[in-house]
Amino acid sequence: MMDSKDLEAEIHPLKNEDRKLQENQENLAKKEDNLRSTPVQSRLSRCRTAVFFLSLFICLLVVFVISFIIPCPERPASQGSWRIDYNTTVTYDFLAMEDINRDRVQDVLFLYKSTNSSNDFNQSCADEGFSSPCTFMAAVSGANGSILWERPTAQDVALVECAVPQPRDSGASSACIVVGRRGSSIAVDSFTGQTLWNHPSSLGGNASILSPLLQVPDLNADGAPDLLVLTQDGKEVHGYIYSGSTGHQIGHQGSLGVDETSGSLLHVTRAGAHYILFPCASSLCGQSVKGLYEKVTGRDSTLRRDPGWEDMLNTTAHRLLLHSSGAIRYLMNVPGKGGEDLLLVTSEACMLLDGQELSPKWTFSAAQILRKPILGHYKPDTLAVVIENGTGIDRQILLLDLSTGAVLWSQALPGLAGDPQSASLPTADHRSAFFFWGFHELIGATQMEPRDPQHSLYLFHPTLPGILLELTNISANMVAFQVALFEPGRHAACILLTGPASPDQPGLVSMAKHKVQDLVLSSRVVRLADGGPDDDQAIRVRLSRLRYRSET
Repeated sequence: MMDSKDLEAEIHPLKNEDRKLQENQENLAKKEDNLRSTPVQSRLSRCRTAVFFLSLFICLLVVFVISFIIPCPERPASQGSWRIDYNTTVTYDFLAMEDINRDRVQDVLFLYKSTNSSNDFNQSCADEGFSSPCTFMAAVSGANGSILWERPTAQDVALVECAVPQPRDSGASSACIVVGRRGSSIAVDSFTGQTLWNHPSSLGGNASILSPLLQVPDLNADGAPDLLVLTQDGKEVHGYIYSGSTGHQIGHQGSLGVDETSGSLLHVTRAGAHYILFPCASSLCGQSVKGLYEKVTGRDSTLRRDPGWEDMLNTTAHRLLLHSSGAIRYLMNVPGKGGEDLLLVTSEACMLLDGQELSPKWTFSAAQILRKPILGHYKPDTLAVVIENGTGIDRQILLLDLSTGAVLWSQALPGLAGDPQSASLPTADHRSAFFFWGFHELIGATQMEPRDPQHSLYLFHPTLPGILLELTNISANMVAFQVALFEPGRHAACILLTGPASPDQPGLVSMAKHKVQDLVLSSRVVRLADGGPDDDQAIRVRLSRLRYRSET
């Protein structure tokens, strides 16, 4: 049986021929269009290829020019050690670190008292209106020890604080604030040494300035934290608030309502209230920053008071309800759960207080703690507190677990009266390297101080609890010491500042930088216990490979 198409072809043969002719014409037209479009597409393809290779050539040319023709900026070589000397000079227990010349290497700020500056700057005390000798501030390159800037800042220094933030429109990101013993104050741009502001004394003539200089919240809303100076006039302690951006006094002086104190501290409660704390014999005294501001200005403040603290605070004597064994020597803020806790050191004990309730978390009895404790990590990410208990040949170094007060490590380390404070630096394994000063003879030291005493610097790392490395010996009088990470991911170094013991007898002042890794490789290994799997050189190599990290 025929299908419909075949039947239609049989019935209408001419119509079928017309349809075939039409289909052939359409196919022919399509072929002609394809033939016409093929050269156009070919030309477009060639253009695309040319553009691609031209772009590739330009990119390769740019890479070649940048890599081989235009030299990359050279990173300044940071010397492992350097030393600078000042003659007929005295110096202060002050060192500060900041990248001043923007070369990604930490630089050093320090103070010295002399008639003139170094020959590189040729400045005299008279240039800033001081009589000779006066106090200079100097910025030293951490890379090579060259002087970046130096200038007279005060007749004699009472307080100094660096890295104080400045308002954005001031042209300076941070400043060093120097307060003279007579009460004059000056703010110096940390990066240029230029004066930001300068004010004569506004303190009482017989007032003695108490340490430290405190940074308090921005009370006058000018974009910079304000400054609090405490003074003692007779048996009364006063507080003076100054603008951190202009140096102008805010309000008048305000009495803290106590007879005497030493070593104040700014503490923030968990309610966000700021309180000034200070030792008062065997009690802890305090006053809210809000209350002091309102007292000296007569104006309200947006700062907070903590109701719990106000209930504990005796409004007449400004004393907090705290039972302390012995006179309070040191007071520190330490990290705690949900806020800061307080570490209190008395003449008889060391105790950790809850930062809100002021209740003791633990107490460690100690015979004589004469130095301010430092913090570090003995276990990974677990804070420990380092205390030096005793003096002379009876001194012991103790590492306590900050959360429990348990002894993690202890070692007898005889010390000299002029030994600098211990230090710590975080390592990449989330522990810390600890640096202690003591006698150059460690084991079996039963004799009195040697005839020619030497300050010896020791390195301890918790991964080798039975080992100390004696890094260096210093016979000169030590004034200040600091360990810092000078280049992130590169190397740590220590700064040693030596000078005359008496401020009335000028002499040689020296500042030296030593790369910790270099000191380790040339160190003497002191074994605290017999035995051990490694020889001395293997221990040096192992500890030289320590990598350090910043505090933050």
